[in-house]
Amino acid sequence: MEITLNGYHTLILAALVMLVGHWMVFKIRFLSAFNIPEPVAGGLLAAVIVYALNAWLGWKFKFNTELQTTFMLMFFASIGLSADFTRLKEGGRPLVVLLVIVSVFIVVQNLIGVSLAAALGLKPLIGLVVGSITLTGGHGTAGAWGPVLENNFGIVGATTLGIATATFGLVFGGLIGGPVARYLIRRQHRAPMPEAGVRDSIDAISGKPRHETTDNEGREQRLTFDMFDEPRLITAYVAIETLAMFAACLTAADLLSGWTRGTWIELPTFIWALASGVVIRNVLTHLFHFDMFDRAIDVFGNASLSLFLAMALLSLRLWELADLAGPVAIILAVQVVAMMAFATFITYRFMGGDYDAAVVSAGHCGFGLGATPTAIANMQAITDRFGPSYKAYLIVPLVGAFFVDLVNATILQIFTQVPFLR
Repeated sequence: MEITLNGYHTLILAALVMLVGHWMVFKIRFLSAFNIPEPVAGGLLAAVIVYALNAWLGWKFKFNTELQTTFMLMFFASIGLSADFTRLKEGGRPLVVLLVIVSVFIVVQNLIGVSLAAALGLKPLIGLVVGSITLTGGHGTAGAWGPVLENNFGIVGATTLGIATATFGLVFGGLIGGPVARYLIRRQHRAPMPEAGVRDSIDAISGKPRHETTDNEGREQRLTFDMFDEPRLITAYVAIETLAMFAACLTAADLLSGWTRGTWIELPTFIWALASGVVIRNVLTHLFHFDMFDRAIDVFGNASLSLFLAMALLSLRLWELADLAGPVAIILAVQVVAMMAFATFITYRFMGGDYDAAVVSAGHCGFGLGATPTAIANMQAITDRFGPSYKAYLIVPLVGAFFVDLVNATILQIFTQVPFLR
């Protein structure tokens, strides 16, 4: 029996998944200690329940994915709306270094895949499906390359295997980022930020609202991430103003995606959403001197990210993972270990070996196995506990959203042209 849930039902379940995930991370020490994102914690539990209902009662759930896509686009639009050109200049050399590191790992990921596939008696090109096509590329790249491998190279079931492997990567990309960063930060002897109670007050001098935190000893301290002298409140007008900018980004992304489809500048819709956000942000800021409210953009972006992940994990079909052949499961296990080792010893070292590098390493685990939203969720879990990292939040989304797909496509094209891999 197949049970179809519309968009409203899917949204309600996603909200419940987030609330359950929040409770799990708060109550289960293991989850909080290893910085497991709340949507991942709740989503995995929901996926297990869906799997049990399928195994015992034969129930299959079909979730509406329209809102999931919308939340994903809103998240990428929030990155663009936060990208002031003056801040983008700060990416500079670290952004180039991270792009080189990621490019090297894509090659390593595919070498592991094709070599193990051949050693285990599979067609070598299957190693690409269990390599950067799905792990770095995600579900979109899996859906694009699957028919190509099936029709041009005779890889039967490449699309199905790709979707299952991308799902595996989405889960494990969210699971390993926190532990890797926690290990690296522990080596630095960096302590978590003290727990703080949050309160709003009126500034005694200016008379304007002020958002402050009070630590356990009663001392007042400003919010560490925003560092505003006079933070603004997120009012109903501000919310509508911010949503209007998101609506403009999503509309532009939809139009541009349709106009460029089939042309040489065809790009995924989420990249158009991000690019539209960049244009809108900088036109409003530099030409019209509009006072952008970054904290409101962050709130909507982070909420969209959490809902997207919750819906994605709700839609997991764990029985597809259970049906993976033994050799493929072995390759995936090696890929997870390789990602953890590479992020720990290569990404961390060449990105500077400091706290920012640890946060970047968590992000690399996220989009190296899963997707850019997973990378941001990993970094968010770390920075919520140990403090902000502007460098990581600047360069990881740019590499993960803009450049990695272009590099991945180029490298995959080269691999598919190697004669002995066919």
